[in-house]
Amino acid sequence: MKALTNPDLLNLWERGSGLHPIDRALLAIAAAEPGEPYAELADWPLGRRNAALARLRRECFGSALEGWVACPQCGEQLEFSLDVGMLFDERSQAATQLTAEGRRYRALTSRDLASVAAEIDERAAALQLLRQCSVEEHEFSTEELEAVGERLAKADPLAETMLEFACVACDQRWQQPLDIAAWLWTEIEAHARRLLYDVHTLAAAYGWTEREILSLGEPRRAVYLDMVQG
Repeated sequence: MKALTNPDLLNLWERGSGLHPIDRALLAIAAAEPGEPYAELADWPLGRRNAALARLRRECFGSALEGWVACPQCGEQLEFSLDVGMLFDERSQAATQLTAEGRRYRALTSRDLASVAAEIDERAAALQLLRQCSVEEHEFSTEELEAVGERLAKADPLAETMLEFACVACDQRWQQPLDIAAWLWTEIEAHARRLLYDVHTLAAAYGWTEREILSLGEPRRAVYLDMVQG
């Protein structure tokens, strides 16, 4: 996986700023994996996509994910920290196909998610996804929908990562999904905006170009900023 430079991250943020989150995730992987055709990335199992995004996150911003969540019972804010490398590297690889209820299915992909992105009815979206993943065309009962959904989740464990929390204030326990694609894009946007602020500040002070400023190492750029702002 290619390490993204500051100019790479700025270009990625600019190109993805107006895209749907599903497309942003694929754009980020394409930037770090230039040998992978974009159209083929859309057909990767979601677990493979998420593992690639986790590796990219580790390359760009390190392994530690730190954040907070609010308890759904009492509203208490809980801080958490986890190692994205351990979270995604210790899971099994996705099975490309599986059999459930006597029928064959393939793993969910970004292309599948994009096809139901505008659907507001969760059950209708789930049924459509199931039909798309089914190798054999047929209708599904509610029981089959739940059973096959569970099997698909187990076959591709990285497709959805659930974090477990326990509130220290009210003892409430719950699970919450970790959206690594959304998390990474938030960090890319924050980093891009900070870089643009640095460019603006140093260009105004010294007349340097954006390329010259971005070519500076982080420590040297920080010292120049301190001198300008101090």
